Amino acid sequence: MSNAAISAKGLIVNKGKQCILNQLDFIVKPGTVTGLIGPSGSGKTTLMRSIIGVQKYKGELQVLGKAAGHKGLRRSIGYVTQSPAVYLDLTVEQNLRYFATLVRSDKMDVKHVIDTVHLTNQRKQIVGSLSGGQMARVSLAVALLGRPELLVLDEPTVGLDPVLRNELWDLFTELAAQGRTLLISSHVMDEAARCENLLLLRDGKLLWRDSQKKLLAATKKREVGDAFITMIHAAERAEKMKVGKQ
Repeated sequence: MSNAAISAKGLIVNKGKQCILNQLDFIVKPGTVTGLIGPSGSGKTTLMRSIIGVQKYKGELQVLGKAAGHKGLRRSIGYVTQSPAVYLDLTVEQNLRYFATLVRSDKMDVKHVIDTVHLTNQRKQIVGSLSGGQMARVSLAVALLGRPELLVLDEPTVGLDPVLRNELWDLFTELAAQGRTLLISSHVMDEAARCENLLLLRDGKLLWRDSQKKLLAATKKREVGDAFITMIHAAERAEKMKVGKQ
């Protein structure tokens, strides 16, 4: 548990009488890109909200060595929501300067994150006039302010064309190479193939919590999508056997 950017043990989230996350155990290693993969309604966003500290939970959830939600984690986690959380009527640079004041960052950090997300040439451009991929990069730049150790990205490439998605994933790989830890949610299986490690989530339960390489070996499949289907069928068979024994 010590060599973990995120670790969970017996993690449960209930909303009313509904169990959204059911007894999750997993570890996310530092400096890796981990894909949180699953269909809509599987619990991905709830898990990410728990990690960033805005969702109540039961069980153990440690983030960068502290309990999730600890006030000492505020500047250590960058979070990117599905919808761009930036001001469309401001320039890229104006957006970054505004959000920098909120996290007590400086002008050099603003320049650094703009360069990091490859928006140097667009820094004076109104965000509302940017392409979808460029706008996604502005949101990522905001999350990078203060140089957080952990980045949590909720469907960051949704709605983007394949070329733009590819550019963003190249950027994610660059960030991990710099030592950042990235947890990236997606329901797109070809994106899962770009992740070193995978958390496969379905109906609030983890079907897999290890490397992509081991998943393909365990299921004897070549594609992550096929491996996920195999895991779903195995879980369904196990559930039927359990019910049959009762």
